[in-house]
Amino acid sequence: MSCVSPIGLSLLTFGGVIFCWISDVSSESKLEGNHTTYVRLNLRMGMLLFIISEIMFFCGFFWAFFHSSVTPVIEVGSIWPPYNVSPISSVGIPTLNTVILLLSGAFVTWAHHSLLEKSQPQALLGLLITISLALIFTFFQGFEYIDAISGVSDGIYGSTFFLSTGFHGLHVIIGTIMLSYSLYRILNSQCVSTLTQHFGLEASIWYWHFVDIVWLFLFISIYWWGYNASTLMGL
Repeated sequence: MSCVSPIGLSLLTFGGVIFCWISDVSSESKLEGNHTTYVRLNLRMGMLLFIISEIMFFCGFFWAFFHSSVTPVIEVGSIWPPYNVSPISSVGIPTLNTVILLLSGAFVTWAHHSLLEKSQPQALLGLLITISLALIFTFFQGFEYIDAISGVSDGIYGSTFFLSTGFHGLHVIIGTIMLSYSLYRILNSQCVSTLTQHFGLEASIWYWHFVDIVWLFLFISIYWWGYNASTLMGL
């Protein structure tokens, strides 16, 4: 019997490929000096297109949620939230997580400007605070799932709620890993020597701001609207 499941082996392989790819890109930039202006432009365009594809990914969840909440079908009682479903209130952990993510966005921006000004201690402090806030957010998100009465199997509400917020949580974890690697590079003075050798951190910051913006839409639509839809629609 195999000790590693196919999913576990796939994730392990995927993680190894990503690690090797990032290491190669960093070596090409820092050690070999192969990142010309044209290469850096392509890297930026590639990251921009990747973020746009992620936006389209979440648009599918928002479309499904609003389609189901604005015109609830008879199978869910023609009301939103559906009968026999206990939605999660926007007050409490969701509001706290919103503040946490907004603060993390401010601190990661501070770290970026500190790096441009070649202030390594401030850049390190900004990234450390950002990563700490990201870990706190992930902890609260997990606690919210454990404490939730509803589940992913509770019809269209459970599917759209937990898939959208769950995938956002996965993106938070990915962004945390990206920022942690950037922190490692700064500690090894790989991002301070010139203004052209820190696109990895810049891409991580773009990604993190994308995560922040998506959460704001999730908070307003999935949490606030999802919880108060019946009242707002006068039902």
